[in-house]
Amino acid sequence: MATGRSARRKKTLILVGLGVALAGGGFAAFRRPSTVLDPSKLGSIEKGDVARSVVATGKVQPLSKVDVKSKASGIVKKLYVHYGDQVTTGQLLAELDKEQLVASVAEARANLLAAEAAYERNRIEAEGPDLPFLRSALERARKLSSDGLISPSLLDDALKAYEMGKNRQTAAKSHAAVSKAEVEKARAMLDRVLTDLKNATIVSPMDGLVLSRDVEVGDAVSSILVMGSQATLIMTLGDVSDVYVLGKVDEADIGKVFLDQPARIVVESFRDKKFDGKVTKISPLGKEKDNVTTFEVRVSIGNPTGELKANMSANAEIILEEKKGVLLLPESAVLYDKERKASVEVPDEKAPQGRRKVAVRTGISNGVKTELQEGLAEGDRIVLQ
Repeated sequence: MATGRSARRKKTLILVGLGVALAGGGFAAFRRPSTVLDPSKLGSIEKGDVARSVVATGKVQPLSKVDVKSKASGIVKKLYVHYGDQVTTGQLLAELDKEQLVASVAEARANLLAAEAAYERNRIEAEGPDLPFLRSALERARKLSSDGLISPSLLDDALKAYEMGKNRQTAAKSHAAVSKAEVEKARAMLDRVLTDLKNATIVSPMDGLVLSRDVEVGDAVSSILVMGSQATLIMTLGDVSDVYVLGKVDEADIGKVFLDQPARIVVESFRDKKFDGKVTKISPLGKEKDNVTTFEVRVSIGNPTGELKANMSANAEIILEEKKGVLLLPESAVLYDKERKASVEVPDEKAPQGRRKVAVRTGISNGVKTELQEGLAEGDRIVLQ
């Protein structure tokens, strides 16, 4: 009986000891740091292209753009094009209602004819065509009076007729000058209404694309000659075979930008496509806003297919330096010490925390990828920070 009890006690002690040992081993394993790294925190060295650039953000603009406005006022009667249509110089775009203008032309022609008739009448009278006859009659009356053949009253009548003829000539000369001015005024009025009639037919001033059509048939149109910049916009034309992005570059970077510098343009509509361009203009005058000074830079892009549309938001990456086919590592993997010396961490199961540092030499960076010049090889794994 005692022997059985002793055996059971011994077995219990062995089980307790084993449990304590297992618990101790588990606690030690819990305390020991894991050397297995999260795969999502690992990257690799790859070959590729990298460029250091300055980004100018702006809108896509056509190389040339014209706001079409009318020189005549009136009501839109016909429209011959719509947005998206290609037009050529001199092509008919729109017509205003010409009924009132045609009536004005007829009235102006009649006024000119009347003024010319009045001028011709006064011109003839100004020449005094009856004065030679009246002068001869006066001379004959004087001779007959001196011979006592006529009474003095008849001589007075001849003299009075001659003087009146001279007065009519003088008055006619004055009237002729006035009527001549009236002719010129009537002719100017006719020219003006003829011009208005001509201006009621609106033609394209350029070869290009209709970017927008801003009126419809029946809309009232005001004359640019009367209203200036406030005149009604009929449509906008533009040449989009070449476009440009007018962006702003910070003053800290403008010194690195020069004419004909290559650039790549990215637009929201074509995120996976880049358009090649170059710097064609740099503003010499900076603009300050909110204590930040920027300079306008124009980046021109060929657009033969018309993919780039006016007013698309765009980022123009002006290339400062570019390298192709070089080793690249993620910028987020690079560590810098106080002296700006670069290093990265690589996986190493034998090292504390499963990683160790490796000194590297880096080159240019675009903020996402950094050129690796020395320290690791293509395909090597690195730890992302």
